[in-house]
Amino acid sequence: MTEPDNKPPTIKPGIKPPGLLDTVFSVLASFFGVQSEKNRVRDFSAGKPIVFIAVAIVVTLVLVLSLWGIVQLMLNNAGV
Repeated sequence: MTEPDNKPPTIKPGIKPPGLLDTVFSVLASFFGVQSEKNRVRDFSAGKPIVFIAVAIVVTLVLVLSLWGIVQLMLNNAGV
């Protein structure tokens, strides 16, 4: 029997890790369910999952707080 390969994944040649802005755009694209194949391969082969998780949490909080703020603004303008 062969032993399982426990080596960490290596970055494919020619693929550079995504920067912070690339990560934010990838998370936003995932919110809408659209992503190019090139970016998907880059994210899964060279990206760090913890960075994507952290950015997704921040983007989610910004979205929720923005919606809450808009609702509060509309309620104040409506006189409620």
